[in-house]
Amino acid sequence: MFSHLRLLATTLALAGGLIGCGAARAPMAPAALEPMHIDSAAQGPAPLTHNPFKGDQVRALTEDDLRVVLDAPVFLEQAARIGVVSVTHGYAPDRALPLHEITAALADTLDGTGLFEIVSELSTDWPGRSDIAGLRELAARYRSEYLLLYRQRFVDRTYTNGWGWAWITVIGGLVAPTDTLEAEGVIEATLFDVKSGTLLFTVYARARGHEDETIWHTGQKRRRLKQRLLKEATRSLVSQVRQKVEQLADARPAPQEAIIGRHP
Repeated sequence: MFSHLRLLATTLALAGGLIGCGAARAPMAPAALEPMHIDSAAQGPAPLTHNPFKGDQVRALTEDDLRVVLDAPVFLEQAARIGVVSVTHGYAPDRALPLHEITAALADTLDGTGLFEIVSELSTDWPGRSDIAGLRELAARYRSEYLLLYRQRFVDRTYTNGWGWAWITVIGGLVAPTDTLEAEGVIEATLFDVKSGTLLFTVYARARGHEDETIWHTGQKRRRLKQRLLKEATRSLVSQVRQKVEQLADARPAPQEAIIGRHP
């Protein structure tokens, strides 16, 4: 009886030791980390993936067309022809006799760049529509890929200046420079890509001046004032046009063979 009790105690002791060793050898479970909750507002606003301005929809231009136009590279074609034409409101061809020689100065400048095969001052007497379609038809007659559109806008003012006291003597008012003629305007040049119908650039030159004159022949004096202002503004406009066309020429894609040569 006593031997049986000893055997039972020994068995229990051995079993307890084995359990303890197994527990000591069991690997430790990794510490469990709770997921980090990040406030979406702290990450900043989400990228804009649509146009929120409903008023930007253009009837004749789809969204795909708009992306194609904006993604296309902008550069000046090599050995292209260009025409210089004076336009009026709405860019309709100006069929009136011009009072200036700015279109000639622009044509000479473009010709001097050496970037065009032929530069022409276009005649607007050819029959055609007075709109963009008419300009494209005129360009087609001249076989011109580009048109440089020139136009001018002026505001005239006339008022009595400090010499107005001379009217007290009547005779004095007739000979004194009692009228101030004031003119303020802007001249512009826009490069029109005839084939794509897009505008590659627009540059402006602003002018403002005044003259104190007598009351006689006001129309002629105002015309002389405008001609002086136009002559002064022409230098700025011509310089800007030359700079822009040279930038467009520099943006031409490299020839394919040159690209292949750089990447053997």
